[in-house]
Amino acid sequence: MASNPWKIGAVLALAAAAHAGPGILPEGSAPPPVPCPHFPDRLHAVVWRNWPVVPARTLAATLGATEAQVAGLAASMGLPPQGDIAPEWRTRGYITILRRNWHLLPYEQILPLVDMTPERLADSLREDDFLFHKFGNLKPKCEPLAWAPPNEGARARAAEIAAFVRANLADALRVPEEPRFRFVADLSAAAPAARTETGRASGRLRYIYSYFAPYGDPLMRPDLDPYPDGLLARLAEAGVSGVWLHTVLRTLAPSPLFPEFGEGHGTRLAGLRALVERAQRHGIRVYLYMNEPRGMPAAFFEAPGRADLAGVREGDTVAFCTSRPEVRRWMEDSLATVFERVPGLGGVFSITASENLTSCASHHKHAQCLRCKDRPAAEIIAEVNATIEAGVHRAAPGADVIAWDWGWKDDWSADAIARLPKSVMLQSVSEWSLPIVRGGVTSAVGEYSISSVGPGPRATRHWVLAREAGLRTVAKVQLNNTWEISTVPYLPVMDLVAEHGANLARSGVDGLMLSWSLGGYPSPNLDIARRFEARPPPEPAAVLDAVARERFGEAGAARARRAWSAFSAAFREYPFNTSVIYRCPVQIGPANLLYAEPTGYKSTMTGIPYDDLAGWRGPYPADVFATQFATMAQGWAAGLPDLEAAAAAAPADRRADALAEVRFARAAGVHFASVANQARFTALRDRILDVRKPPAPEERTAMAGEAKRIAADELRLAVELLAIARADSRIGFEAANHYFYLPVDLMEKAVACDFLLRRAW
Repeated sequence: MASNPWKIGAVLALAAAAHAGPGILPEGSAPPPVPCPHFPDRLHAVVWRNWPVVPARTLAATLGATEAQVAGLAASMGLPPQGDIAPEWRTRGYITILRRNWHLLPYEQILPLVDMTPERLADSLREDDFLFHKFGNLKPKCEPLAWAPPNEGARARAAEIAAFVRANLADALRVPEEPRFRFVADLSAAAPAARTETGRASGRLRYIYSYFAPYGDPLMRPDLDPYPDGLLARLAEAGVSGVWLHTVLRTLAPSPLFPEFGEGHGTRLAGLRALVERAQRHGIRVYLYMNEPRGMPAAFFEAPGRADLAGVREGDTVAFCTSRPEVRRWMEDSLATVFERVPGLGGVFSITASENLTSCASHHKHAQCLRCKDRPAAEIIAEVNATIEAGVHRAAPGADVIAWDWGWKDDWSADAIARLPKSVMLQSVSEWSLPIVRGGVTSAVGEYSISSVGPGPRATRHWVLAREAGLRTVAKVQLNNTWEISTVPYLPVMDLVAEHGANLARSGVDGLMLSWSLGGYPSPNLDIARRFEARPPPEPAAVLDAVARERFGEAGAARARRAWSAFSAAFREYPFNTSVIYRCPVQIGPANLLYAEPTGYKSTMTGIPYDDLAGWRGPYPADVFATQFATMAQGWAAGLPDLEAAAAAAPADRRADALAEVRFARAAGVHFASVANQARFTALRDRILDVRKPPAPEERTAMAGEAKRIAADELRLAVELLAIARADSRIGFEAANHYFYLPVDLMEKAVACDFLLRRAW
């Protein structure tokens, strides 16, 4: 199976873009920004979008205004007085601030909003889970913005916006707003007494990522605890036995070979020791993600004695050539140091053929290296994993070493598996390569999926090969959410989760990786999967009945089961494709604007979808793509009455959780309906504006009327989601992307739809 082309492309683009332009901040092609004509001007847009996330004094200083002037501009559009701005916006929400200002301000005016130096922002754009790639590998060229008193036209338009807010959003705005990031405190607080059958994690490997951990360098920020005790307790109750962290090996240990490595390692290892000790009290072990040896800037290899360590090059990033024994010795010694200094550390898992540039074979370019060109890729990849294993087991023989076959090619995977040390576990994505047919389009799964129930042929084949080689096996799954939709903590598609759990129980795998950076919420989905550890494994219906009774009581269980089945059946219609899940508006839903004129921008990976229908739909024709999302939305709507009735019947101590599940389900359904709307609107707009084959006048009138109907429905969906999102701070959040949208963005969408409906077609 080929590596994920989006992630490989991200690495290549970052390496090139990081050095574009005269400064250290990447610019890319720097096209003109996308206009926002529904606002009076850019100044009003900046104040609106930043009002909930940046203090007025910071906005005023950035714009050359007074706080009173900025507050007056906000009030003129109907925004409420600004309350206290949570400090978490600078630590857990800076990506949200960057995204909302990307087309409004130049870098020099964004920096004070996120409280970063140019160096720190450049590092974040390069290293924070492909962030610059998520923004399209370009920074729109925005001119500096300075305060100027609004003219008469701007004041009049601001008054129109305020009147619209009062007349059309008042009911939604009366819903009390839960402060953003409230879930961090809630999940950190002491957990209630266990209410499931066991209430504790089992000894089997079942490891997961935090719902809210900072992705980049979490061990350097003790104040941003990725796994507070309350979260650990809740995860243990859901059957989790391990948690994992993103790390970079050169930051964890000093090295006599490379004196610049290891800066800050004392702080990181002290934090890691404390986490390991706390997690052990909950029966949970800590694992480290190894994507090593990380490539370095070309200048690193210009130091004396390092030229022979350089491998293949991508932009300014050069691989550490693992055919050199010095590189392998550094890896092994560094890992041994970490495991010696952190007793009880659970183990590591590796990605060796994707993500960042590591070995010369990591991006399948080893033929370009003089030392590696005559070596098989399988030999290089297996050697990297063997080096990791040697370092870990030199210091901690009982720790787990998990080799993930993500990105391994089919023509050499069997050879790589055969070459792995016998103490290594092999991990495969369960559903990868599963054949599917959606909307009459035949394809295969090439990413994480809940709508497609595994295991698929690739994982099954690799697990057989691993067992024949004497290795234990691990299934990588997503049980809460995937990039199919990531902006709710979990999807109530319990029938699909139970079916997958039963299949994996029969497959004989030795452990589960329960999530990537998304999907770490302590949910009933995890509890359902946990129950299939029993031997013999139970029937899915029995598991679902038991969980429904525990969550909704005897009075609500049957209706909850009907709702879960309806959602699961609808979700099987998801038009799955890598382009669809990464590029379509499903993560942002109705917060993504409708554009009366083409933006000219391409959609980006889980970043900004724009109006790129051709990029959204992957292999699906536009009408099929829209129909599939509409079909899901209809199926979702059919299940909601049963879930609402079940929540109303839930016992008092379960009512809050039950009502939250209703919110998650409603939010997901709104997202699906909105994607269908946006696809149909964009297709109509493009047909109306087609100068090569313009529609006849009567046809154009009919299409314009349909486009307006869709815009009106998008306004309705935005208002519906506004009320849901205000009530629950979890809606719209995902750990690696922060908040995809805020309530004020849904207000903007409603304002923009109203503006669109007023224009001449």
